[in-house]
Amino acid sequence: MDVKDTYKTIIKPSEEVLFKDKNSKFFGYAFPITTEEEAKEHLEDLKKKHHAARHWCYAWQLGKSDFHYRANDDGEPSNSAGMPIYGQIQSFEVTNILIVVVRYFGGVKLGVGGLINAYKTAAQMALEASRIVTRTIDVKFEISFDYPEMNKVMRVIKENNLNVVDQILELDCKIIILVRKNEAERIHDKFDATYKVSIKELEDQ
Repeated sequence: MDVKDTYKTIIKPSEEVLFKDKNSKFFGYAFPITTEEEAKEHLEDLKKKHHAARHWCYAWQLGKSDFHYRANDDGEPSNSAGMPIYGQIQSFEVTNILIVVVRYFGGVKLGVGGLINAYKTAAQMALEASRIVTRTIDVKFEISFDYPEMNKVMRVIKENNLNVVDQILELDCKIIILVRKNEAERIHDKFDATYKVSIKELEDQ
């Protein structure tokens, strides 16, 4: 069975985009993030940059296979800003991302439908201005063995083109490898079946 082992994200912040409706201005931004803390920092920066704006609405999503998200209307009518922004994150299927739309009120009310459209469009424009890349979801394994087993272990690593990220080669040897998620079980079983070699999965930090 194939496991979904890729995800889409952006690698650098988008260009600033601008959507206008009835004198209101909506500036859209997309940022790559890996923590909630980073999302807060980007928001603080935008609040300084756009200190005269009326609303700083946003949505973010984190995770590679188990997602968690937040959507914030920042004073706009309920579900008229944060969720339309989050809807674009879902429709572009991206994660580890923050999208902020900053609104300057132009004196004319847009109504809930107008707001939903404006926030959705600014978020969509920010995503279209971003370079979206596909990344693999990898599982990290630690292989432990005594020095005499080195050739056996290296042969499996070479035959399977495994990505070694760290190694300690002394009397007690440890090698850390990264394996694509849908290959993880096969590779684990291969090492597990090798005499005098132990393998365990490491938590992703």
